[in-house]
Amino acid sequence: MNTITNAQTADTQDRLNGSQDTPPKAMPAYEQIKRYVLKRISEGDWKPGGLIPSEAELVKEFGVARMTVSRALRELTSERVLTRVQGSGTFVAPQHYESTVLEIRNIADEIAARGHRHSARVLMLETSDDPQALDSLGLAGGLAFHSRIVHSEEGEPIQYEDRYVNPLVFPEYLQQDFTVETPNHYMVRLAPIQRAEFRIYAQKPDAYVRRHLMMEIGEPCLQLWRRTWVGDAVATSVQLWHPASRFHLAGNV
Repeated sequence: MNTITNAQTADTQDRLNGSQDTPPKAMPAYEQIKRYVLKRISEGDWKPGGLIPSEAELVKEFGVARMTVSRALRELTSERVLTRVQGSGTFVAPQHYESTVLEIRNIADEIAARGHRHSARVLMLETSDDPQALDSLGLAGGLAFHSRIVHSEEGEPIQYEDRYVNPLVFPEYLQQDFTVETPNHYMVRLAPIQRAEFRIYAQKPDAYVRRHLMMEIGEPCLQLWRRTWVGDAVATSVQLWHPASRFHLAGNV
């Protein structure tokens, strides 16, 4: 495991404590820690599969409360940047190859562009207090909105959508009929997306997802995790599962 130098300590401490160049609205400490971890990984200091400093070491390094470090590592774990092994520590997750998606498109529009019929089946539309979802949305507490929807093309399921939504951004989300209008279309219509982050994986779905996508046991999925912002607020966090045999991503510049 790489050690943290005195120069790095001074640099990270200055970033947390502020300096003459610090903007009036400082970035939250847990976000700074996340960026620090991502920087060390992107620069190759911390390799895939390698052990990173412990929570206690990062607490000492940044001079913050343990819960701040814990939140940063927990969010990076939910985003699959890190993996945490009970009793062993936190490791850089194995590398996944990523592909650029040039735009966020509505699944119904994609299907219509192929001259086919889109339909949707709402499996769940409820409030949720899931801690990982609240962290991903940047909510300190309370509830998030949660929907699970299966999208079909000509009656054949091609996307399982598991979405959490920030109720402060879309307070009427639970009142919508998502068999008529997709969540993506509804949210973009009300508040255009300012930015997004995403990751793409090849995964085997669990039995619940597999059943709703009418897949064979062992058949792989293309899974896309995406988080989008409206202004400074995280608007939604979503996982999209697609049967690899029925779906592909494409784009052009």
